[in-house]
Amino acid sequence: MNIIVCIKQVPASTKVRTDPETGVFKADDTEDPIINPFDEYAIEEGIRLREKHGGVVKIISMGPARAEKAIRTAIAMGADEGYLAMDQAFDGSDTWATAYTLAAAVKKTGAFDIIICGKQTMDSDTAQVGPGIAEMLDIPFITYIRKIREIKDSVITVERMAENGFTVVQMPLPGLITVVKEINEPRLASLKGIMKSKKTEIKKMAAQDLGVDKEKTGLYGSGAWVLRTATPQKRTGGEKITGELPVLVEKLSSTIINLKLIK
Repeated sequence: MNIIVCIKQVPASTKVRTDPETGVFKADDTEDPIINPFDEYAIEEGIRLREKHGGVVKIISMGPARAEKAIRTAIAMGADEGYLAMDQAFDGSDTWATAYTLAAAVKKTGAFDIIICGKQTMDSDTAQVGPGIAEMLDIPFITYIRKIREIKDSVITVERMAENGFTVVQMPLPGLITVVKEINEPRLASLKGIMKSKKTEIKKMAAQDLGVDKEKTGLYGSGAWVLRTATPQKRTGGEKITGELPVLVEKLSSTIINLKLIK
């Protein structure tokens, strides 16, 4: 099987700052970024599929040069190849522009059977990029997978998380799935894997290499712009009213009347 896992490097904590001009979030430079936690489950599932069905696991990410570290970590866990879409033209991408760029990167790496993504990232929490990639590639997708039951005759059978339990769904391959943490327990990197990750070439792909339309990438190719960010004001405690029932009714009635007058 040709297995592709899309990952993202994210801040190691909630310490993020915002560019005052663009509104784009910036990670705290004092902390090392990490692989998005849900993506670790995607990496593990990709490796398990390769162990069962054979083939190769390719890791694809989009980001700055430092995102190479996340790809090497995935290779240390057991993935085979790494690709990084890296270009200033990609800076500030929203979910649509990100999916567009990653879909182009997937095409560049060749034929595939399945794409695996984490259900969402911890920094933006949209859960849109995985389905977006599938739409860009015109392939089917299933989200919130908690278990892969079987892959047979180019059809995958999975258990999809539902509000009360799960549903069993089948999908023809090639296709894309997003996974939840219930699907597995990610392995630790082995010493052999760490040594391999240091020697493996991470293939860099710029906008020109991918053949993308720069008007559809980055901040100015994004349909969603962050115009302003602000910290919510801390709420103060409410007023506690005590007394006998007639007194309480009178006080509450006057409060409601005053609120209506203010409106």
